[in-house]
Amino acid sequence: PQWQVVSLSQVAILHYGYSDDAIASRDKLTRALTAMEGYLASHPFDAYVCSKLGALYIQNNQVDQGLELLKRGLTGTELEPAVLFELHYHLGNAYTRQGELNSGAIHYQQAIQQPILPQLKLGAYNNLGSLLLQAGELNHAKTAYEMAVKIDPSFALGHNNLGMTWKALGQMENAIASYQQAIQLNPEYGEAYQNLGVVWLKLGKVDQSLSAFKKAIALHETDNPAEAQRLRQGLQAMGFQV
Repeated sequence: PQWQVVSLSQVAILHYGYSDDAIASRDKLTRALTAMEGYLASHPFDAYVCSKLGALYIQNNQVDQGLELLKRGLTGTELEPAVLFELHYHLGNAYTRQGELNSGAIHYQQAIQQPILPQLKLGAYNNLGSLLLQAGELNHAKTAYEMAVKIDPSFALGHNNLGMTWKALGQMENAIASYQQAIQLNPEYGEAYQNLGVVWLKLGKVDQSLSAFKKAIALHETDNPAEAQRLRQGLQAMGFQV
């Protein structure tokens, strides 16, 4: 999950679900659920299937069923590290989704401890960072995000999230550097421009701020017009014309 910590205009979740792609995706999810449920009926304690089907249940908003399966998967013996990682990672996602941040953090940390390739841990580090940022554990969040971008220096989302953490810590120059790195990696990253604009404005750099906000609005117009309008109105309410 992502948390946009921008006081001026919080980035909204773009609603979707009626496009052909979204409908096809739901059909694919339904077919996957049916196939795995059939296999699970005859292999109820297969940890790999518990992990995959549990994750699908959570994706399908069947969180209670997902939690039950993921916990069942952990009762197995001599589990492969990759399977243990998946079980703990998806449990972290499920508990975070339910607002049980302590449980979520514990499972993300257990996932990270598994002896697998660091690249496979990228999502766990990023999600742990977001959870810790939400909980106000800023230094721990910073450490998690720093690990994420160390594993994959091209991970634009990680640089943006690290920037939000630097901002929360009051270290604005570091925040600017992280946002700029995210933008360099992904020039179409509207949220990073928006977050950069907030920091420039906080520092009194109005020209730089408005330049970043204008870029954010232009990018949002394409993929999230409602957010573009909300940001524009927020700036106009502060006396800025964009």
